[in-house]
Amino acid sequence: MTQPARIVVVGSLNMDLVVKAPRIALEGETIKGGTFSTMPGGKGANQAVAASRLGAHVHMVGCVGDDGFGRELLDNLHKANVNTDYVTTVSGSSSGVAMIAVSESGENSIVIAPGANDRMAPEYVRQAESIIREADVVLIQLEIPMETVEEAVVIANRHQVPVILNPAPARSLPEALLKQIDILTPNETEGKLIVTGRAEGDIDVEEIIHDLKSKGVRQVVMTLGGEGVAYSAGEAVQRLKAYTVDVMDTTGAGDSFNAGLGVYLAEGGSLEEAVRFAQKVAALSVTGFGAQASFPSRTEVEGFQ
Repeated sequence: MTQPARIVVVGSLNMDLVVKAPRIALEGETIKGGTFSTMPGGKGANQAVAASRLGAHVHMVGCVGDDGFGRELLDNLHKANVNTDYVTTVSGSSSGVAMIAVSESGENSIVIAPGANDRMAPEYVRQAESIIREADVVLIQLEIPMETVEEAVVIANRHQVPVILNPAPARSLPEALLKQIDILTPNETEGKLIVTGRAEGDIDVEEIIHDLKSKGVRQVVMTLGGEGVAYSAGEAVQRLKAYTVDVMDTTGAGDSFNAGLGVYLAEGGSLEEAVRFAQKVAALSVTGFGAQASFPSRTEVEGFQ
């Protein structure tokens, strides 16, 4: 590799308000939790920080509010060596917040108040066209308005920059958008929703991947939690088993996976190599508490077996 991967992340920035709990509360139930923490998060910022830790040069495109959380989120990106020239502070808006409960088994329950993320208009992406044009990969998620996602994809396509779209949180997507995506990275629930319009249903992983490709997506990489990953390899679907680790907190695991995938592909790796690398990144990320705080360095990933 002659130079670091150039990654542009278009997406959300949130402050995560995290409570440890013995388990996830049922509807209408109150349970006693443990420690409380505030931690920088948001799918976009998570992917940006994770990619930077892996050695990439990263630009973040997003919005924060003109509040204390907004200043903290920007400071955190600076400390992670993420360029914030295209992170806009929106006057009169609060920053995005995520309320997260983490169980003793490491599973989580998340509710998001989007704040400034909902104010991220397509014009903010157009202002960043010069850096998108020079990128090796653009990473996008769905915690910002759909018209802004679509604008980012159009600009990346215009300059023939590969797009990785992480379709989270789960929602249906127009086929016109799917036809412009180089790699779609749903989990099983997200994949089902895009294909059938419902998050549940009796449809297997291979069928979901084939259906997504028939809608125009060039490649599909589906994360399956503890079952590993399934991805399209030509007409076939390949599966890779998950690494076995002691899970402390799964928050941000999908974001770290997407970052690892994007960085390795930007460096010229094959899809299979990139998926294996991304699996290592995600496996290491769940062994610590909090999203960004537990993202591994490049050295840690390369030393992980």
